Amino acid sequence: MNPETLSSWQLWAVFSAVFAALTAIFAKVGVEGINADLATLIRTVIVLITLSLILFATGQLSNPGEISPKSWIFLVLSALGTGASWLCYFRALKLGPATLVAPIDKLSVVLVALFGVTFLGERPSLYGWIGIALIAVGAVLIAFKG
Repeated sequence: MNPETLSSWQLWAVFSAVFAALTAIFAKVGVEGINADLATLIRTVIVLITLSLILFATGQLSNPGEISPKSWIFLVLSALGTGASWLCYFRALKLGPATLVAPIDKLSVVLVALFGVTFLGERPSLYGWIGIALIAVGAVLIAFKG
């Protein structure tokens, strides 16, 4: 891969989708026989250790630079949202099939679009809105008619 490809947001978004899909499958198997909240804690600790090692190995931990109060506030809010999402996701996987839990979870894509418009002033194109609507319809069809 050339350096230009590695700086493509589309490539990283595809990687994110692949790893999110694997996460659902691995989590469904991993949550069997244990408390869903404990499974979330184990996952969180492993994520924390892994990211710390990556930052340390790449030298990004030694001089992180100044972080503004606004960044701190929104990173804390984001972390709380992530934690709540993971707790709910693992509980849902414990109770239901991954093939139905994951599509409902992906309604977050639709919510991000709506929140992006409302709070960030983003404006999806017509094709963007059509795609967002298709995601919503597809998730509902899979989850409730699947």
